[in-house]
Amino acid sequence: MSKVVIDIETVGFNFDSYDQKSREYLLKYAQTEEERSDMKNRLAFYPLTGEVVTIGMLNPDTGRGIVFFQDKGIGIEKFEKEGIVYEAGSEKEILEKFWDLVKTYKQIITFNGRTFDLPFLMLRSAINKVRTSRNFMSYRYDAREHCDLLDQLTFYGASRRFSLDFYAKSFGIKSSKEEGVDGSMVGEMYKEQKYLDVAYYCARDLRTTKELYEYWNRYLRF
Repeated sequence: MSKVVIDIETVGFNFDSYDQKSREYLLKYAQTEEERSDMKNRLAFYPLTGEVVTIGMLNPDTGRGIVFFQDKGIGIEKFEKEGIVYEAGSEKEILEKFWDLVKTYKQIITFNGRTFDLPFLMLRSAINKVRTSRNFMSYRYDAREHCDLLDQLTFYGASRRFSLDFYAKSFGIKSSKEEGVDGSMVGEMYKEQKYLDVAYYCARDLRTTKELYEYWNRYLRF
């Protein structure tokens, strides 16, 4: 079965770019200054208040992949590094390239993809008027089309959820966070125009997810 590991990186829009009514709506349930600040920092988690800046795809059988990323028109040329091709474009362009490529695979592998990556990709695609080529949000309890490792490792919610980093360390897998970067830093890196650093971080997440999938497949899959 042809399969591919998928991971995305997202950033939130500037809170001050919204009109007054929208700002009030977003802060509707925030009672304290800390809660208001937290809400502003969480805009990257929602497809209506954030955008996709990186989409990574890795074939776990060959170890080769591609990372599509936004460079805000800087014009970074397409290149390959350590088996990963890096290709820049606008959000619409990278979404189009993703959907065109992902339809060639029979199975996708994600970590928390069912509740984050795939809904985010599908809604951002709709906003960008990009037609999705596959529906990976079908029957949850069949991993043959979409293997969400967070579903598998929690036995579909029967046990506590942990982060990708925590699972990796627990199973003796090299974590993508060991180089001092985690998802909370992506927004600031992107603001500082460190587009390639965000793309490289996504590639490391892909490799960690691949290793976690292989561990699950060997010791936990039924």
